[in-house]
Amino acid sequence: MSQHKNKVVALAIGALGVVYGDIGTSPLYAINEIFFGHGNVSPVATNVYGCISLVLWALILIIIGKYLFFVLRADNGGEGGVFALYSLLNNHRGKKPVAVLLMFLLLTAGLLYGDGLITPAISVLSAVEGLAVATPRFAPYVILITIAILTALFSIQRKGTAKVGTVFGPIIICWYLAIALLGGRLLMQNPAILNAFNPRYAFAFIKTTSFHQLLIVLGSVMLAITGGEALYADMGHFGKTPIRLGWFFVVFPALLLNYLGQGAYLLSGSAVVGGNIFYSMVPKIFMYPMVILATCATIIASQALISGAFSLTSQAIAIGLFPRLKIKHTHHEHEGQVYIPTINWGLFAGCVALVLMFKSSSALASAYGLAVSGDMLATSCAMFCVALLLWKWHWAKALALFGFFACIDALFLTANSLKFLEGGFIPFSIGVVLFTVMSTWKWGRKLTFAAYKKEKTMTVGELLELKKTAPVINKTVLFMAPQFLEKKTDKIPALIQFFWDRYGALPKNMILLKVSTPKKPYVSENRYDLTSFKSDDGSLVSVNINFGFMEDPNVEALLEDFAKHRKLTLAGDPADWILHVSYERLISVDGISIIRKLRLKLFSYLRDNSQPAYFYYGMGVQVKMALEIMTVPVR
Repeated sequence: MSQHKNKVVALAIGALGVVYGDIGTSPLYAINEIFFGHGNVSPVATNVYGCISLVLWALILIIIGKYLFFVLRADNGGEGGVFALYSLLNNHRGKKPVAVLLMFLLLTAGLLYGDGLITPAISVLSAVEGLAVATPRFAPYVILITIAILTALFSIQRKGTAKVGTVFGPIIICWYLAIALLGGRLLMQNPAILNAFNPRYAFAFIKTTSFHQLLIVLGSVMLAITGGEALYADMGHFGKTPIRLGWFFVVFPALLLNYLGQGAYLLSGSAVVGGNIFYSMVPKIFMYPMVILATCATIIASQALISGAFSLTSQAIAIGLFPRLKIKHTHHEHEGQVYIPTINWGLFAGCVALVLMFKSSSALASAYGLAVSGDMLATSCAMFCVALLLWKWHWAKALALFGFFACIDALFLTANSLKFLEGGFIPFSIGVVLFTVMSTWKWGRKLTFAAYKKEKTMTVGELLELKKTAPVINKTVLFMAPQFLEKKTDKIPALIQFFWDRYGALPKNMILLKVSTPKKPYVSENRYDLTSFKSDDGSLVSVNINFGFMEDPNVEALLEDFAKHRKLTLAGDPADWILHVSYERLISVDGISIIRKLRLKLFSYLRDNSQPAYFYYGMGVQVKMALEIMTVPVR
């Protein structure tokens, strides 16, 4: 087997433990909820055929038809998820429907953070409760054990998704093998359940069920595909091919066999002990091993949402929708695999709080699914626009396909909205808070960019002419530039114009820095590009420095090396350099509304707690800094 194939197989195994952990544990509770939970459907033959058919076709249509065949094609530089769609459509934001959709996608992203908070809490809590059922002596320690497991789970995230997936992958393979054998055994005993593949049984069930009851059942059916959105959200962690391989060769066959097996068990008329179909199917001799394996699998299910939250945040930062947080890349060849300490420990604190507040998985169950169904509807709407604007499909073709998916998603969202007062308000509230944060950050950045854009700046050629006669400050000053300047007709950064306007003089040596991060782990060649503009007095140099995504950017060290080798005219000691940076001070003018004033305060707080770009790139450590304050009035 070639090295490339080995790599794909390894990623596919890792994806089983990360991407498919959530959807893979759905057999534990999905069918149960339909017949013995909120759905409360009578397990007569026609109902069994109809409900199992609904679950099978939900998997086929939503997971395979929508996500694997179409949505995975809408990647943004290899990344998937809500923000990948946002980036793809952002260039068309001038069109009103797209602008509204972009705001909907922001709200959806916030909802997914809420779901990322609930999933680890409910998964681990339900697992530990399962242990308590098998061994009652653990009952008084359920909360304590849950918190201990959550602590361990979030502590290992710094190892990276690949390493976590490598550990979880083999365990989840055992889980899929176990549920496939469990269901397959019962399917062989009662193959009549294969009739569930005929969609007419699903339509017959829909026709004979009241609308309100149908919504309750669909809310339970939704549990079978919860976690499906992780296929797209985690695409940056593993890639399309490993995700598709994992689904078709392992996950889908195992889920089909188990769901059909559960249907066969109900058709057989065998007793359902404690209202739990899954464990009623397990032979007594295998009960304890299955409980332990299920415990491991449900803990692993949390990983899909945790890694998805890292991907969401990384993309949000990259496209300017979230304050700059410390990001650690954890894989040498896969840029999308990241670890974000702030998000990790924020989720951990939220999970522990939920466990302490609700104390049982059943109390949290009502909050499950609302966020995912919202994300799925937003994805269908966004895919219609992607197909229309980027893939250049005819509108009728795009509407027929993604309108169909949107109708299914809307039904699921309506069904899950019935859970709002019972717990669905949790992800919704978190979503609204994060939507406010992201939209405010975007609003504040837009104000500051507009302020810079208003400033009239010289060209490089005009700066060189001015340098011939302007008073000179015998210093080397570094300016960060938004782009690499190569021609004399290029506009200089506004910060240099501010410097001239303030001091009426120019530094003897001026270095204009642009830092780039190409999509490769390390940069061994073409580390920098340099344009030296001649000057009668001192130097004016434009430098573009490249750092790979696995590297720790240290501009100061690199410039010091340049100075030693006389590639740049710099004093030998970085302590003799000056880094000139700007700080935008947003102030409210008289008559500003209360809402804008509050928004301004929130943006200022976020900006003050965001990591400055110059510090992220390893500047301002040894080098002295000069701060240029720019006042931005907010009306």
